Amino acid sequence: MKLDRIVNTAKSQVLVEEARRYSPGGLHSHIRRELPFGLAFKRAEGAYLWDADGNKYIDYNAAFAATLLGHCHPAVDSKVIESIHRMDLVGLGTNETEIALARKIVQHVPCAEMAAITNTGSEATHHCIRLSRAVTGRMKIIKFQGHYHGWHDYVLMNTLSPADRIGTKHPQSGGMLPAAIDNTTVLKFNDLEAVEKCLRTEEYACVILEPIAHNMGSVKMTDEFAHGLRRLCTETGTILVYDEVISGFRHGLGGYQKIIGITPDLTPLSKAMANGYVTAVMCGKAELMKNLTVGGGTVYFSGTHNAHPIGNVAAVATIEALEDGEVYRHLYALGDHIRAGFQEIANRLGIPMRVVGYGSIFVPLFIDPELGEPLCYDDLMSCDMEKDKAFRLAMVKRGIMLYPLAFRRNCLMAAHTYEDVDLTLEIAEEVLRGLR
Repeated sequence: MKLDRIVNTAKSQVLVEEARRYSPGGLHSHIRRELPFGLAFKRAEGAYLWDADGNKYIDYNAAFAATLLGHCHPAVDSKVIESIHRMDLVGLGTNETEIALARKIVQHVPCAEMAAITNTGSEATHHCIRLSRAVTGRMKIIKFQGHYHGWHDYVLMNTLSPADRIGTKHPQSGGMLPAAIDNTTVLKFNDLEAVEKCLRTEEYACVILEPIAHNMGSVKMTDEFAHGLRRLCTETGTILVYDEVISGFRHGLGGYQKIIGITPDLTPLSKAMANGYVTAVMCGKAELMKNLTVGGGTVYFSGTHNAHPIGNVAAVATIEALEDGEVYRHLYALGDHIRAGFQEIANRLGIPMRVVGYGSIFVPLFIDPELGEPLCYDDLMSCDMEKDKAFRLAMVKRGIMLYPLAFRRNCLMAAHTYEDVDLTLEIAEEVLRGLR
C-alpha cells in the first residue's frame, strides 16, 4: 500500500468554514484545535481515515486513544445495531445491558467491587473526587503536574504548563472556582517525598493520578513511588484514585493496576473500554461505592444518559473481543516494532531522540537520549517542542495521523498491520531527513 501525498484539502476547507458559521471555531472540543489547518473527515474504517477530499490517513490518533480495535469494528457495531432495534433510552429501572457491563468491570478490574456507569471520563473523575470528599470529610486533593483528569474545576490545572508555570498553580480555564483551585495541591510526579510531606502535615480526601501518565506522552511510575503511594494513602486514610480513562482496557483487561499488582480504592474508566462509543465508569471498593445516592448514600449520582444501552453493549462487545488476549499480543508486538523503528532511524540519522511508550502507545521525543527515560513533567522541558510539532504536522500532511502536539501520545489499534507501521517508518525517515 502506498499513500498519496496530500496536496489538496479544498473541500475540507469549505466544510471547516461552514462549521465556523455555526459553532465557536467550528469545533466541539478544545484539543481538536491543535491541528492548525482544518480537516473535515468523511469516513473511518479499521486503521484508516478519509477526509472530504478523499485523502487517506493511517490513524495513530485513534480518537485520542479511545478507538482500540479499529474504526467501525464489525463485532462492536453489529451489537450496537442489534441493540438499537431492540431498545433505546428508557430512563427508569435497570436493564440487562447495564448489568452485563457492570459485571464485566467487576470481573476484570482489581479494585472494582462495584461499578457505576456514566458518560465521560471527566464525569467519572468528578464523581470519584466528590465521593472521596464525602467519605473522608476532607476537602483537599492532590494531583500531579502534567496529568489530565478532565475539564471540571477540581482538576483542570497544571496539565500542559509552560516551563515558567511549573511549581505554581496554573488554572487552564477562565471561570474556575477559586475554592476548587485552592483545595487542589499540585506535585511533581514520582516525588514520593513531596507526597509524604503533604499527607503527613495536612488531611487530603484523595490522591488522583494517571498510573501511567499518557497525557504527557508515556511516563511510568517508579516501583518505589507506586508502592510508597499505596502505603501512604492507607496509613493516612486518603483515597487512592487511579485515573485509567486512557490506560484501562488499552493495556490490559484489568488496566495498568492489574499489570503492576497495586490496587487503588477508586478508578474512573472510559475511552478504549467501548472502542470509542460514549460510556464511562467509576468503580471501586464496595464500602466506598455504597455511599452513592443510588446505593442509599449521600453522594449524588445521576444523569439522564447514564448507562445508555448503546454504550453498554459497545463496551461489553469490546471487552469480549479482548478476553482471549490475542489483541493485546498483537498490540504489544506492534508497539515494540514501531518504537524500535523510530529509534533506529533517529540513531542512524544522528537526530537526538528518545522513543518512549508502553504497549500500544509510542512517543518519539526530540530530546537527548542520554538524559534517560522521563520520570516527571520537568524532564520533558528539554524536548525540542518546535521540531516535535513540525515533525507531527509534516507527517499528517503526508497521510500519517499523529497527535499534532509535542510529546503527546500516539496510539496503535488492533486494525493496524506491520505494513502500516513499515510505511509509517518510511515516511517518518523522509520527514526526519528534511528536519535534520
